[in-house]
Amino acid sequence: ASNTETGIERLWAGTTGGILSKFMSELASFSDAIDNLPGLIYPSLLKRLMSFRRVRQQYRTHPRLHIWGLLEARFQQADLLILGGLNEGTWPPEVSADPWMSRPMRKKFGLPLPEHRVGLSAHDFTQAFCAPSVALTRSRRVGGTPTVPARWLLRITQLLDGHNLLSVLCPKHPWKDLQALLDKPKKMESITPPAPTPPVSARPRQLSVTQVETWMRDPYSIYAKYILKLIPLPALNLALETADYGTLVHQILNQFSETCPARPGDPLPDNAEDILIELGRQKFGAITNFPAVWAFWWPRFLSISKWFIDQERAARPEIVDIKTEVKGQLELVGPHGPFTLVAVADRIDCLESERLRIIDYKTGAPPTQKEISAGFAPQLPLEAAIANSGGFKSILGNNVSALNYWRLKGGTPAGEISSAGENIHKLAKDAIEGLENLIKAFDHEDTPYEARPRPEQAPKYSDYEHLARVKEWIVSDMLSENSEE
Repeated sequence: ASNTETGIERLWAGTTGGILSKFMSELASFSDAIDNLPGLIYPSLLKRLMSFRRVRQQYRTHPRLHIWGLLEARFQQADLLILGGLNEGTWPPEVSADPWMSRPMRKKFGLPLPEHRVGLSAHDFTQAFCAPSVALTRSRRVGGTPTVPARWLLRITQLLDGHNLLSVLCPKHPWKDLQALLDKPKKMESITPPAPTPPVSARPRQLSVTQVETWMRDPYSIYAKYILKLIPLPALNLALETADYGTLVHQILNQFSETCPARPGDPLPDNAEDILIELGRQKFGAITNFPAVWAFWWPRFLSISKWFIDQERAARPEIVDIKTEVKGQLELVGPHGPFTLVAVADRIDCLESERLRIIDYKTGAPPTQKEISAGFAPQLPLEAAIANSGGFKSILGNNVSALNYWRLKGGTPAGEISSAGENIHKLAKDAIEGLENLIKAFDHEDTPYEARPRPEQAPKYSDYEHLARVKEWIVSDMLSENSEE
């Protein structure tokens, strides 16, 4: 019914009007039974009788949408079939015992067994599953109770899994693939590694010995940091990392060298290890808010302490003085002007006969002899060159006799001492020549700051890897190199 209809047309129109008309017709057929009832009873009687009639509102459905049962679906075709209720007990139906007829009785009467319905359900599923486009659906819970997938769903899953197709055809999170399709480009184009060529006037004229290594391994990082002036921001709620552990250990060992300075003929005190541990306890007190970190780092430091004191006792007799965090620099000349090399040495031991031993503390793995000789780990050789030229102003002597890495592992053994090489003079000379060649090359505007020019010598970590979009080109770049070989 609508507001444009009036009178009797509006009364009998629509779904409710049809049900009311049917009700009144049936009521009229029983008019003889209620002919003698008083008039006051009619309203209550009508209300009572009408309460048994249920009116179901009929909503308009889309002409292309149909909901079918299994019997109806057998004779229908559709562009897309959505199979619902694929759970044991629904599709296929649950096989229950017949309270009236046993299996032998059904057989004698020629009636099919209860499992016959399961066979029909399987047939219906097979027909529907072979449609051009099908969506298989089921509810994981019914009334709050977990359900069991239909047996044919399980069988299909086993077949797909056996052919390694399950993750492809039935991904766990298909909506992620759909989301990716929203931003899928029409064409995929590979990119080349960045190779910016800024003007020479913008290129740095001072670098540290550690940054020289970065310059050789990943020039783009030098470009991003010193030319673009991009400095990474610290992360929110930053957790302690391995680098923080290395900084702590360096600070503790430096403070120990100041607390127990080396003097000729003056050995370490008997309680040197206790002093070192106490200094460590004070420094490690800053990380008591990180109990998990403390549980791993503190035992390592205790192990390092004993090893370090043993090495100190053995080395102290020939040490005249110990300097830590020693600053130095060396002036070089390039095609476009002077270039300053700066360094902060972890430790320099002033030995007898004005000899020097430069030590670099490492809580991680030190560079290999191959990397040092190839020039990709020039830190200690460059520090030796600075020392040989008198660049460490607070150090007396310019004869470097040893370049050592003290690896502070905290395991078994707790530490290791390795040498950068025997021929210190040659290492220093080669390192300076390599740096001068680097300066000369980058003093030409055509020389680019490439990202990882030698992938096999790339740094282990870079703050600018995402900026250089390394992951977008490194694989294709390596594949092309292998194909050329």
